[in-house]
Amino acid sequence: MKLLALDLGDIHTGTALTDAIGMFAHPYKTIPTKDIENFIEALLKTEQISTIIVGYPKTLKGEISAQTQKIINLKEKLEEKFKNQKWILWDERLSSKQAEKFKKTSNKEDKMKLHSIAAAIILSSYLEYLLVKRSIQDL
Repeated sequence: MKLLALDLGDIHTGTALTDAIGMFAHPYKTIPTKDIENFIEALLKTEQISTIIVGYPKTLKGEISAQTQKIINLKEKLEEKFKNQKWILWDERLSSKQAEKFKKTSNKEDKMKLHSIAAAIILSSYLEYLLVKRSIQDL
């Protein structure tokens, strides 16, 4: 089963998917946030997704901001609609800044790709966590 990551924004949402065995994160698409429910519904018809990771935008001090609360509210709304998937909030601090290091932006299309790159960074961080967790359990 695959994992899906969402870098939810007010206007655009970046998405990323794992490969079939859940080892690698790949940028997928950037979509309008207003279309997120339709996007997930369509994706679930073609992909077996067990878990959806949602970027959790805490402040650099680790506090909850107005944007953080918006994301929590949207995640809860999506979670209610898509109950068969496990939903996880995952720290996304600085993921957009990291994405900018991977992709130089010279036009609007490049800037749109940054959202899905940021989602892949969030997903990669979560996959790393799972790998370390499994390693510790094997000790």
